[in-house]
Amino acid sequence: MQSTASASITFDRAEALKRVVAERRRSMLIDLSITLLTILLALALGFIVMLVVGKDPVKAYRTLLTWPSGPWFRTGRWLEDATSLILLGLSVSIAFRARQFSLGAEGQLYVGVLVAGIISIYVPLPPVLAIIVPALAAMVAGFLVGILPGLMKVHLNANEIVSTLMINAVIVRFYDYVLTFFLTPQGSQTRESLPVLPNAVLTKLGDLLGISFGRVNLGVIFPLLAAIGVWLLMTRTKFGYEVRTIGANEKFARYGGINTKRSIIYAFAIGGAIAALAGVHLVLGVHHKMIPGISAGLAFEGITVALLARNNPLLVPVTGLFYAYLRTGGDIMEQQASVGSEIVQVIQAVIILLITAQVLVQWVKNRRSTEGK
Repeated sequence: MQSTASASITFDRAEALKRVVAERRRSMLIDLSITLLTILLALALGFIVMLVVGKDPVKAYRTLLTWPSGPWFRTGRWLEDATSLILLGLSVSIAFRARQFSLGAEGQLYVGVLVAGIISIYVPLPPVLAIIVPALAAMVAGFLVGILPGLMKVHLNANEIVSTLMINAVIVRFYDYVLTFFLTPQGSQTRESLPVLPNAVLTKLGDLLGISFGRVNLGVIFPLLAAIGVWLLMTRTKFGYEVRTIGANEKFARYGGINTKRSIIYAFAIGGAIAALAGVHLVLGVHHKMIPGISAGLAFEGITVALLARNNPLLVPVTGLFYAYLRTGGDIMEQQASVGSEIVQVIQAVIILLITAQVLVQWVKNRRSTEGK
């Protein structure tokens, strides 16, 4: 009797897989719809603000939306910013999926700049290795730095926002100290390092295509590879499942046998490695040397990129391109439409407010569902 009952229980693996794929597609469409709606609302509110202050919003938006058809170097500048923003957005999205609000990308980026820069300046290597070795070393350093806030979170219950901000401050000051007293040549009129060795320079796309394309370089492949890698990590591995489960309900994950402490630490650490890769792009591809303030605030804007993409690694490149478009387009709009780039900052602020509103709504829903149980 028992054998008959157990035989009647079957599991259709193909059907289950079909349901999982359908659910992932549905989730992707929802994320994309919310992202596009947020962008459209922000643009609409920016349009209204320009009307109120007496500017011509039609002319301004026409300039903003059509400037890539102009000189190639503008498009190059857009892609240059987008490369860093996408990497930084991906770096924080992993911890965000585990519901850990990491702000550590700034310090991890500077670690990547420092490690990759020192190797590229003082260690002669063959052409290909001259890029691979500094990049890998920087990612290892970023990984190790990323472990710190993870350890503080799981073992000391330290607030990750505070700990990552404090670590950022220490690393940036350390970077400035090393740059000023050890890497800047004696007698130099500017505070900057020697240029990286020629073999370590990321080739400019303009040199390959024969056009004036600004400083955009072969580093543009970094975010493409990183986005695919993070997507595979989050959707095709045990670690990705653990991170997603922790983000949905950490107590459930713990009771289900997941080592939540280990997964949270690795979420911080892997994000640190990706943020360090953004630093590699800046020092080897954009500036070709170490300079003060090399991040130019990109790390914190990467947080907005991740949240706008709802931490979906396949959407982060889309939102990174859009946000970089706003950064670059604001200057063009100011020059050609007599509209201050402050309006772009208004649009960015509206995006952040809309994202924050979504986060608050989700927090309230989670709080109510928890209290209901």
